[in-house]
Amino acid sequence: MLFRLESIHAGYGEIPVLWDINLEVDEGEIVSLIGANGAGKTTLLTLISGLIKPTQGEIYFRDQPISKLPPKERVKRGIIQIPEGRQLFAGMTVHENLMMGAYARPAADRQAVAKDLEWVVGLFPELKDRQSQLAGTLSGGEQQMCAIGRGLMGNPQLLLIDELSLGLAPVIVDRLMQVIHEIFQQREIGMLLVEQDVQTGLDLGQRGYCLETGHIALEGTCDFLQANEHVQRAYLGM
Repeated sequence: MLFRLESIHAGYGEIPVLWDINLEVDEGEIVSLIGANGAGKTTLLTLISGLIKPTQGEIYFRDQPISKLPPKERVKRGIIQIPEGRQLFAGMTVHENLMMGAYARPAADRQAVAKDLEWVVGLFPELKDRQSQLAGTLSGGEQQMCAIGRGLMGNPQLLLIDELSLGLAPVIVDRLMQVIHEIFQQREIGMLLVEQDVQTGLDLGQRGYCLETGHIALEGTCDFLQANEHVQRAYLGM
């Protein structure tokens, strides 16, 4: 098991947001976390990244407890988040943004970083000829490609993707989904995909969890969740 949450409770100050969360991601597995706005999906990723701490429960990465580790130490271990809304460094070039993703890798990894940069621009040819362009001048889809590429430059073992499809045209979402599958086929990276577009999330994942008002309401394979009557009524408009 690559990663798991055990009986997690968390929130912001006195405001509880998550209750008794149990969740697992295996090596080389895509897990989708679906739910409505305000269900606690982004809070859960914030917790995993170390920006907030659980009030109860424990976080394990490769069977080691990490709840007390600061965010930078989690990044060094390979827990990398692609944030909602891209959050690129708009005044820096595409190349500089991509290289920022590798900031926590040791100097001895220079050759591996160069190979990863070649791999990333191979996944996203749209970025290859734009490496000297300011990231803030890219289209929304290109910015999301750059954000994913920046995350991959951190050599992730667990990749947290927050709202892959947010604000993007369907044709761009299809392109990004294709790239996620390519990454999955080429490298054994565990992925936790948070997605408000439930159909996109379930199409991408192998297993999934449905988060409702801070607790896990349903879990199972993505095929099971797509066939579930509650998911169909509440999220798929069936």
